[in-house]
Amino acid sequence: MNQLDLEKMLQSNIESSQLASFHLFSTLSPAELEKLAEILYETNISEGIVICQEGDPGDRMYLVLAGVVEVVKSMGTSDERIFGQISSGDYFGEMSLLEDHGIRTATVRSKTPVRLVEITRFEFDTMLERWPKLAIDMLRELSLRLRETQTDTIRDLLRKNLQLDRAYRDLQAAQAQLIEKEKLERELQLAKQIQMSMLPDALPETHGFEFGARVLPARAVGGDLYDFVPLSEKSTIGVLIGDVSDKGVPAALFMALTRSLLRAEASLGLPPFDVLQLVNRHLIDMNKSSMFVTMLYGVLVPETSEFIYARGGHEIPILATKTGEIIPIEQSPGQLVGIFPNLLLDEECLTIPPGGVLLLYTDGATDANDVKGEFFGHERLASTLQNHLTGTAQEICDQVFDEIVSFQGSANQIDDITLVVIRSNIN
Repeated sequence: MNQLDLEKMLQSNIESSQLASFHLFSTLSPAELEKLAEILYETNISEGIVICQEGDPGDRMYLVLAGVVEVVKSMGTSDERIFGQISSGDYFGEMSLLEDHGIRTATVRSKTPVRLVEITRFEFDTMLERWPKLAIDMLRELSLRLRETQTDTIRDLLRKNLQLDRAYRDLQAAQAQLIEKEKLERELQLAKQIQMSMLPDALPETHGFEFGARVLPARAVGGDLYDFVPLSEKSTIGVLIGDVSDKGVPAALFMALTRSLLRAEASLGLPPFDVLQLVNRHLIDMNKSSMFVTMLYGVLVPETSEFIYARGGHEIPILATKTGEIIPIEQSPGQLVGIFPNLLLDEECLTIPPGGVLLLYTDGATDANDVKGEFFGHERLASTLQNHLTGTAQEICDQVFDEIVSFQGSANQIDDITLVVIRSNIN
């Protein structure tokens, strides 16, 4: 005995007045309703009870005296869908009684506690024999229901077609975005290759000194730049490091422009001050985006171990002796390159001691932060250099660079990082 059978044990006779509320019996007289009421019983069903199951044989129909039941298709599957609701004054299950071996086309379960009248196949056939007009009324009702169901089905299909059409358009848009993203990624990769090709293919060689360099963009391409410019006079070498405002493609384009301008002016053998002044003038004439660059350009004179440089808003170099002592470097104000017509520059001349190391860097090195938000900072950078003064210039550069990256850990890189090392081999 299932749950529904237990519920149905609590049956009681109904009143003819209860049947009179059903449109199905509107043509019956009070006396006929009395006779019908004598053979029918009321059943009280709790909420959530399955009254008839889709696919089962149907041998009875139900009148809803009170409460609400819901019609469910594909119950218990991923395609489950509530097809509609039936409330008091209506009936369900009659379709399976119109054929000898009718099968339930849907599941019906109680949404609320309901009061039902159960009509078996025998009682149904008896009703139609005694009151044939009920068959006509029922067929009219069925026709109306089928028309409503057809309308709902068409409306549902149209809605699903609209959803499918929208999903198809969204898929097309997503595919277009994916193609565009892949295209952009290829372009960025090509831009990165082009940018990397702008950097020196090989580090310069000169008597008594060696060089090292590393760069790590925060994005696919960056705005940091470094370069070495061979100068004809006395084997001197021009050394450049710079940091363009902003990041990404705009900064990379501005970096390429700045580097080209500086190489053109530096190749003339002009002093660093004059080179930066000319670059500044060109950038002001050509710059429509209000971008700027911090720059340090210097000339290394191997014969005297002097590094003569001009600094426009860039980080101050760090100079260490071979024993690890940090030598203070004099400084004066220097302005950003590419903004001010009358550019103020910091001009200095320092001497790299025998075995000493000069570190040039962009602020991405000192501004690198760990997962706690702590910055690497200038003091930690100087201390790191002191701890890595052995090896070649490139090895020193790599060791300092690795310390910065290790400190940063899993934190997001917020700026491009560039290091340039000049090391004296003179004993």
